Amino acid sequence: MNQIQKVTVRVPATTANMGPGFDCLGLALDIWSELTVERGPFSVTMGGEGGIAHSMPLDRTNLVVIAAEAAFSAIGKPVPELAYRSESKIPYSRGFGSSSAAIVAGLLAGAALEGVEFDQEQLIKLAADLDGHSDNVTPAILGGMCVGVQTDLDGDLDVDPRPGRWITNRIELPDDLQVVAFLPDVEGPTRDARALLASEVSRADAVFNAGRTALMVSAFANGNLDLLRYAMEDRLHQPARSAVYPAMNRLIESSYAGGAHAAFLSGAGPAVIALTTGREMTVIYEMQEAARLHNLPGKTIVTRPATTGAYVVEAK
Repeated sequence: MNQIQKVTVRVPATTANMGPGFDCLGLALDIWSELTVERGPFSVTMGGEGGIAHSMPLDRTNLVVIAAEAAFSAIGKPVPELAYRSESKIPYSRGFGSSSAAIVAGLLAGAALEGVEFDQEQLIKLAADLDGHSDNVTPAILGGMCVGVQTDLDGDLDVDPRPGRWITNRIELPDDLQVVAFLPDVEGPTRDARALLASEVSRADAVFNAGRTALMVSAFANGNLDLLRYAMEDRLHQPARSAVYPAMNRLIESSYAGGAHAAFLSGAGPAVIALTTGREMTVIYEMQEAARLHNLPGKTIVTRPATTGAYVVEAK
């Protein structure tokens, strides 16, 4: 059997948290990153949206390299010399899961070079362990809207605190759902945005978010999208992040004024996403007007949920 020399994979963008679903919920978007990995002298070439070519390291600390090497380790094979070439349409450092896409792409490509296909649970675990949580990597792998939680090994964290399985499930969405996003012309590094969050929350805030997360899932399940406006309320991360994204609340309010069903900070920000089933142009207008009033330059894009997740385009 001839050794595979070159692999190309595609991975969708994602938006995580989705209001109250902090570190648990995510949605794949029809915006894609493509990675080609080829046997040969080591190199990393990055191209794409939002300054990614100038911001990402071009050595072995690049996430696609780290992930590919993790794939070889999981398979039990030595890491060969490889050339990596990425071309991404995913906005960089805007809350669209560019880091998670890199992790998933590297894992898929590394495995495919050895002719291996990870099963779904194994791939999610490898990706989530590298990323730290599953809200971006799960929809990047499965497509659609997904929930992911981590279990302990024996049901008692006091006995054994090591991480266990990642349990995931996909949530059905309306076929006509559209995604409108306002992308500010500023980056929002996830590490900085996470540093703003409190390490502990009150019981009242935990109950507040748990109830709204349940309401959101049930609203999608029974098609009652009018409930999403209430389900998207959050007390765990958006209030703290509004301090560094002062236009966030106005952008969310403007989305509802334009007719959106739901609006929320995308991941760690700074992008704000609105979900619609019509009136996209009105939502765009209202978001752009809110940004203008805040002297916030940026652009608005319209896309759809990605119904499929990451996949191998070619292996030869």
